Amino acid sequence: MMDQILADTEERMKRQLEAVRRELSGIRSGKASPALLDTVKVEAYGQHVPIQQVGSVSAPEPRLLVVQPWDKSLIKAIMRAIQQSELGLNPTDDGGVIRVPIPSLTEERRRDMVKLVARLAEEGRVHVRQARHDVNKEIKTQEHDGELAEDEAKRLVAEVQKLTDRYVAQVDELLKKKTSEIMEV
Repeated sequence: MMDQILADTEERMKRQLEAVRRELSGIRSGKASPALLDTVKVEAYGQHVPIQQVGSVSAPEPRLLVVQPWDKSLIKAIMRAIQQSELGLNPTDDGGVIRVPIPSLTEERRRDMVKLVARLAEEGRVHVRQARHDVNKEIKTQEHDGELAEDEAKRLVAEVQKLTDRYVAQVDELLKKKTSEIMEV
């Protein structure tokens, strides 16, 4: 039962770490990365779908993304979706593929991006700590109800703290990598 509590807590923390990783991958660092367009939704066939469902996205050069639509009739819709996204990108189409040049970031824009990345990482840390708080509350309740011995409860709280420290450190590592990637000129 206690192993299950720890496993559930770790799973929750893992999901938070993945959410932070996804958020950070969508932030522009001045380098072309197909993950940059992950948040773009294209209006196709009467509904909004992720860009990956209407074409393949690749980064053949450090400052260029190429979107190869599977259906040529969607080129205009894909272009419009990229332009309307808040990424500040200006795609061009040559009839068959869409080229998305990635402009380099100004120093001021880089600092803004670092602040945004730091805020997202902090939100991730808060969610990891919230998972710790919730499980500790559950442990205390079980201890109070007599379902758990006091020493077992203390051991569990210590284990949960170790998990929390590990996942917070991983979020910090993601933050450090993304910050250095953004500040790299």
